[in-house]
Amino acid sequence: MKPDKAECYMIAKRYPIAAWSGKLGPKEKEGDRQTPEGFYEVEPSGLNPRSNYHLSFNIGYPNAYDRSLNRTGSFIMVHGRDVSIGCLAMTDSGIEEIYTMVEQALVHGQKNVPVQIYPFVPTPARLSEEKDSPHAAFWADMARAWDWTERTRTPARVKAVHGRLVVVEQ
Repeated sequence: MKPDKAECYMIAKRYPIAAWSGKLGPKEKEGDRQTPEGFYEVEPSGLNPRSNYHLSFNIGYPNAYDRSLNRTGSFIMVHGRDVSIGCLAMTDSGIEEIYTMVEQALVHGQKNVPVQIYPFVPTPARLSEEKDSPHAAFWADMARAWDWTERTRTPARVKAVHGRLVVVEQ
């Protein structure tokens, strides 16, 4: 979150994901039960206070990068109830806090709320462990965005360029 009139963001709190589905690797098609990996945005229309999963909000999957790779899927949510078939399930108390922060940011004029979903902390050692994965290049791109976010304390903005994620210098 970004304190009033501050230049940089700060970590308000870390929330464990209570349940997700799939294996390492990004969501590629509707019904694959994978959880997306990447950079998304919650818009006001994505809030769902009447969710069957306590509270929820749509992360905006697929984004432009996913669409450039012909990835499909819809209604990927962050929600409560500790169950998932492609979404990010939080505890009910966790989603209450997260939902409230997202809702308040949007109510007070923020156009969207960025969501960054990493499959793991992309340290050099961890990336080396995954060097033979078909997703290694994607995770290396994500690592650059992670580094940007950590260094600047602002959410990395990315764009798709020839099938790769590129950090947009801000």
